[in-house]
Amino acid sequence: DVPHLLDALGSGPRPAAVLTAPAPPDPEDGPGGTGPLGAVRDRLGSVTELLRAWLAEERFEDVPLVLVTSGAVATGPHELPAPVDAAVWGLVRSAQREHPGRFVLLDLDDPDTLPEGLAALLADEPELAVREVRFLVPRLTRATGAGELSAPAGTDTWKLVSEGKGSLENLALAPAPEAAAALAPGQVRIAVRAAGLNFHDVVLALGMIEEDQDRFGYEAAGVVVETGPGVSGLAPGDRVLGLVRDGFGPLAVADARLLTRLPADWDFTRGAGVPVAFLTACYGLTDLAGLAPGDTVLIHAAAGGVGMAAVQLARRLGAEVYATASRGKWDTLRAMGLPDDRICDSRTLDFEHRIRAATGGRGVDAVLGSLAGEFVDASLRLLAPGGRFVEMGKTDIRDPERIAARHPGVTYHAYDLNLVDPDRVRQMLADVMAWFADGSCRPLPTTAWDLRQAPAVFRHMSQARHTGKLVLTVPRPLDSDGTVLITGGTGTLGGLVARHLVTAHGIRRL
Repeated sequence: DVPHLLDALGSGPRPAAVLTAPAPPDPEDGPGGTGPLGAVRDRLGSVTELLRAWLAEERFEDVPLVLVTSGAVATGPHELPAPVDAAVWGLVRSAQREHPGRFVLLDLDDPDTLPEGLAALLADEPELAVREVRFLVPRLTRATGAGELSAPAGTDTWKLVSEGKGSLENLALAPAPEAAAALAPGQVRIAVRAAGLNFHDVVLALGMIEEDQDRFGYEAAGVVVETGPGVSGLAPGDRVLGLVRDGFGPLAVADARLLTRLPADWDFTRGAGVPVAFLTACYGLTDLAGLAPGDTVLIHAAAGGVGMAAVQLARRLGAEVYATASRGKWDTLRAMGLPDDRICDSRTLDFEHRIRAATGGRGVDAVLGSLAGEFVDASLRLLAPGGRFVEMGKTDIRDPERIAARHPGVTYHAYDLNLVDPDRVRQMLADVMAWFADGSCRPLPTTAWDLRQAPAVFRHMSQARHTGKLVLTVPRPLDSDGTVLITGGTGTLGGLVARHLVTAHGIRRL
């Protein structure tokens, strides 16, 4: 608050600017009530008081107050603003219009570090963001689509490919005539609306693993357009989700056993984030680890897609869950109901000592692994007699016989969902959808990007910045036989958009 600021300034040299990071009020105690709306209302109330108090200090009328936030503004397609801090930016922007020069907004990716050269910019820029030691400022420029991939024109048979290993810059959209080939018995062709991105896709694009066929996109949601011989239970027009082949494109082919209907109240983005995460977690924890009520399990990377699904399934099975994640993602695990004493840092090896102490030296009955190197060794040491290590990672696969020799009584399983019997996948998919229906499991939070932004999204996943699932939506041309709704359609911009839709896209129903 301002009194504390003034006390801190004292009678020392006059500052060029004053930085403050207002602490958000506790939503449990604030007058706005609990929940997101209450948190926003209370935060804006406290910031409003701060702004008014600063404006009342005439002796600092030429000293800007810099309000510091973290994650309040998106500087690129891979960022989503934090709702509470984003609301603060909206409020302060209004104050800036009424009182030019009195306030500055500064958004940091590392809230504990102030970048060099900041002071020189505060006098000229009302808004600043810092990302990876770079200053970013808002500017209006002509959109160029820089960094976006271009789909082949005049066809809907294309897919995402890598034109060379080792760099995500080699990703491209290339013709895929095989997407329209005749269907084999038991196959289904779907028009993909959204497809889930997985770590397997990223390491494959980077050349970190080798496969006979470099295929991206193993899960998708869309609409059935054709069924092959012998398929029953699915028909053109059905909305479905499941495991597919080459899902990063307008058309994909799937074994009918690996698809199920999309719930009526789900959109395609939500559906695309379900199959791989929940099926991988289900097979690893039930078929391989044999998790039972009362067992203890360590789930690594628990804030990722498979990790969040595994936490839900393990708790549904009656197991006691310990989890690792980077510290910035611990709130995600807390929101899932995990107490702090069962959450560990995935960036250090301290989890071994913390969990051993928490379990009275016994360790855990099962580990769902996705890390590598020393983290695997530490996890193996944590297993109690009869323990099961289930490895879903791709970059550090161990020899089960050597594991058994070094850790007597411990079993090691490395697995790939693509190698699981389709009939077993069909049963698991039915079970998972039943768990959603009865409320014992919930779909994962998803963040969606246009498929043409694939290089940026792959890079975002490779840096492990996300929680939940990343989903790529497939661009579709406007349907001239469809209907377009324009909000604000009688205004100047609305009229221009309407004319463009008619003349450039042949739309007839507006």
